[in-house]
Amino acid sequence: MTKSQVLDRYFLEHRAKLIDLAAFLDRVDRAPGGDNFHDPRLPALREALALLHDGQPDRARRVLERFSDPTEAPLDTAPPAPVLGVPHHPPPAAGP
Repeated sequence: MTKSQVLDRYFLEHRAKLIDLAAFLDRVDRAPGGDNFHDPRLPALREALALLHDGQPDRARRVLERFSDPTEAPLDTAPPAPVLGVPHHPPPAAGP
């Protein structure tokens, strides 16, 4: 497909997804919880959003990697923390 055809076919669907994401972030911002609230999901989401408009290729791969645990060695037991959908510790910054 041409760029125009891709836009014609998928623009409205993805426009709706962005509006949904904006509404989600508005709900989080309005929710009580105080300034001392720390959760690794919000910074991970904001970092992933920044990847969407940095002008670099492979956005889908890089966003997926941001939400993926880079650990390669198997653990003896699962950590007692809840599954969050993001690594509990930010991954190291990628080199040039």
